[in-house]
Amino acid sequence: MNKVTICPDKNELGRQAAACGAGYIRKALAEKGTANVIIATGASQFEMLSCLKDEPGIDWSKVNFFHLDEYIGLPEDHPAGFRKYLRERFINLLPTPPMSFTPVNGSDPDPEKVCEELGKRIAQFPIDVAFIGIGENGHIAFNDPPADFETEKAYLVINLDEACRRQQLGEGWFPTFDDVPKQAISMGVKQILKSKAIINTVPDTRKAKAVKGALEGPLTNTCPASILRTHADCHTFLDENAASLLENR
Repeated sequence: MNKVTICPDKNELGRQAAACGAGYIRKALAEKGTANVIIATGASQFEMLSCLKDEPGIDWSKVNFFHLDEYIGLPEDHPAGFRKYLRERFINLLPTPPMSFTPVNGSDPDPEKVCEELGKRIAQFPIDVAFIGIGENGHIAFNDPPADFETEKAYLVINLDEACRRQQLGEGWFPTFDDVPKQAISMGVKQILKSKAIINTVPDTRKAKAVKGALEGPLTNTCPASILRTHADCHTFLDENAASLLENR
């Protein structure tokens, strides 16, 4: 079931998405003393992460964090790297350090080994809530179309399609198209869907076509985000621009 909330602007979208997700973190902490959380990157997550770090009543020292994906071949301090993004925009800004943050090491010369090790680790931490977004091509994490809906691998090596790479260029992360990496390590679709709850944050007009496909189109791996409709507890937060093509509002 996909619960859709349309907000007037990106700031309100970020506030509501963060508040919703924070509720799941508090619930997990109350029930079992720890919480396991996936956090996403990209321009779509700026407002949400800014609000999430300030949510009250959360003991971040009891929270384990994973993230969705990372480019292969970028050094850890590269301005476009997701490890750097998450540390600077979220992890290092929390009032107390988290119990753990497990980065995806895209710099390792053996990405398949990285995937295997990440898979073993995340299997020990059932995810309470995943914060994700949708790409312009409909991807979730870096599972570009046609996404692999069947793999049991928690993390896998992905060949990035042109639309995905052009989005990264358009968002200003790289100076030229040729600078955008061609491969990434990504959390698999089935692993994302194992999360007890999913908070899907999607602003901007450039995402409107993908949003329409995800919410109103066929369930297909050519629009990977459409698979979110099969999840029992998924909340999609849109701004007016991202929702502009929806017929059922």
